[in-house]
Amino acid sequence: MRSEETPPTKGRLRRTIRALTNSLRAQLFAWVVLTLIGAICVNLYLSFRTADATAKLVTDRTLLASARVIAEAVRVDASGTVQSDIPPAALEMFDTGYGDRVFYQVVTAWGNLVAGFPDMSRPKRDMIGEDRTFRSDGVRMLMLSHPVVGLDQDGTISVAVAVTHNSQYAMRRRLWLSDFTKQLALVLIAGLVTILGLQRGLSPVLRLRDAVRERGRQRLDPLEPDMVQSELRPLVHALNDHMERVQNQMAAQRRFVSNAAHQLRTPLALISTQASVAARETDDRNRDEALAALRSSTRHVTRLASQLLTLSRAEPGSRRPRNDTIDLADTARQVLQTLAEEALRRNIDLGLEADETPVRVEGDGTMLREMLVNLVDNALRYTQPDGRVTVGVGREGDTALLWVEDNGPGIPEAERGQVFERFYRIMGTEPEGSGLGLAIVREVVDGAGGSVTLADAVGGGLLVSVRLPAV
Repeated sequence: MRSEETPPTKGRLRRTIRALTNSLRAQLFAWVVLTLIGAICVNLYLSFRTADATAKLVTDRTLLASARVIAEAVRVDASGTVQSDIPPAALEMFDTGYGDRVFYQVVTAWGNLVAGFPDMSRPKRDMIGEDRTFRSDGVRMLMLSHPVVGLDQDGTISVAVAVTHNSQYAMRRRLWLSDFTKQLALVLIAGLVTILGLQRGLSPVLRLRDAVRERGRQRLDPLEPDMVQSELRPLVHALNDHMERVQNQMAAQRRFVSNAAHQLRTPLALISTQASVAARETDDRNRDEALAALRSSTRHVTRLASQLLTLSRAEPGSRRPRNDTIDLADTARQVLQTLAEEALRRNIDLGLEADETPVRVEGDGTMLREMLVNLVDNALRYTQPDGRVTVGVGREGDTALLWVEDNGPGIPEAERGQVFERFYRIMGTEPEGSGLGLAIVREVVDGAGGSVTLADAVGGGLLVSVRLPAV
């Protein structure tokens, strides 16, 4: 029966220990109590030393008084012989009820024993108590040198008195137990006060917990920092910052879904129609034309989907920020190599103006490359065949400069503030554009702490200038 009950008992014990280990209240209480116990242990040790010193001091004073009483009873008779009658009071002062035994010795300066125990050794110094062993008993011993009237030569005697430790140890024990009782009461009172203080001090944390629990899944408004103590307000601010980031991510997701649904609905319907037309055509020429239109629409939808994803990633809060260090000149060379085939196909002069000196910036390397791709792709898209597109990279103090210049139709000054809006397209432009290129550029540049401006290019066309903090 016992073997069946032991495992559940051990399991409950483990769970209890785990719960206490993970409890903030238990940890704080343990640290406070352990600190108190440690301090009290040190204090009790010091109290023991103090009690021991006090007991020795009292014993030494009693030994000194006893030795003085014995010394004053020493006399010299008419024949010059030193005699001593030990007064009973000299020994009775050690009668404290603990069964102590008293030993004494009276010796002249030239070594003659006057009274007492002949085998009793004497301390090395006068009036200073020493712990010794006499006849297998531990004793406290003290010696007093005292002058005697009537002695011609070196008229002093030495009186040594020793007493067993019973009374001394009893006094030390009483003194130390008194301190121990006080310290134990202090620990108990401190523990009670600590429990009450923790209960009261943790109540704001419990209120914060309840406030978070009571919120619905869609409620992400900030919490009030004043509901907790000043030490916990950074935690509330961190929670508010986290909820703000979650709100931004949710808003970005909603915008992306809305934009994707709105922008993909018409092209997908067109692809479905073109596929149906191509399936019904029996004439090879008409079928090839329908398939070519279907391929063009598919490319348009693919590009639109790619730009929607890029815009979603560029929005603040949509993903964890990165802090890459990239060389704008080297990135521009890579982008131009990627788009060189399109430029050759349309006979557009695509060039790069950049020094060999690196122009480094910090930010999301992938998004900065997407910004360059969109700038150059827009310039190629709106530049007529036999035209020119130039990309430039440079540095001006602590600012990295990037510009893309073309000799296309440009953008009217009245519409330059609107072309950065999503899906905005200038009337009369070719239908393949999605209106997302410059919106992506602005999101990326804003995320990198820079600025983008539009101006007329020399000789006509558009000049897009980007300024980013250089490193």
